[in-house]
Amino acid sequence: MTTPKKSLVYTRTGDAGITSLVGGTRVPKTHIRLEAYGTVDELNAHLGLLATYLTDEYDRNCILRVQHTLFAVGAQLATGTSQPVSGQQPAVSQTQVEALEQEIDRVDSLLPPLRAFVLPGGGRGAAQCHVCRTVCRRAERRILALAQEVAVPPELTAYVNRLSDYLFVLSRKLNQDEKKGEIIWQKG
Repeated sequence: MTTPKKSLVYTRTGDAGITSLVGGTRVPKTHIRLEAYGTVDELNAHLGLLATYLTDEYDRNCILRVQHTLFAVGAQLATGTSQPVSGQQPAVSQTQVEALEQEIDRVDSLLPPLRAFVLPGGGRGAAQCHVCRTVCRRAERRILALAQEVAVPPELTAYVNRLSDYLFVLSRKLNQDEKKGEIIWQKG
């Protein structure tokens, strides 16, 4: 019985600063497309860390769904086209955008009204949620920069925009759940 050969983790093909998109197109590693999907990947990694701080199973499941969606977003951004990966559905649908909006509304309904600017921090989960929110905003900027060069589905950009809003309200909820006071910005 033969053991299947493991694929190599390293290929050496990127040593000169060039890499392949899904489909084989070669581009510089500094290409805006790589910046876009690389930042989405970074966000996904931060969300994985955030999930380790979440004690509410419902919140963990929401973050896990977001991670699955972001993996599909990264794959779509890595194709070199505006089309989804080989015959799959688009990474994000209008239904997913609306579901995220409903989740924002649900979480926000659990919170007191916001009357001042809140500094990132509080409990560890909330602080990590703010890190996720800021990386999400950077991912959005990178995707919008890419959208100036190639077609990017509007549902994809809408989803990433809403995701940062969700992460903001989730950070507030986490501080509330952990009985950590929000850190209010003090002018001057």
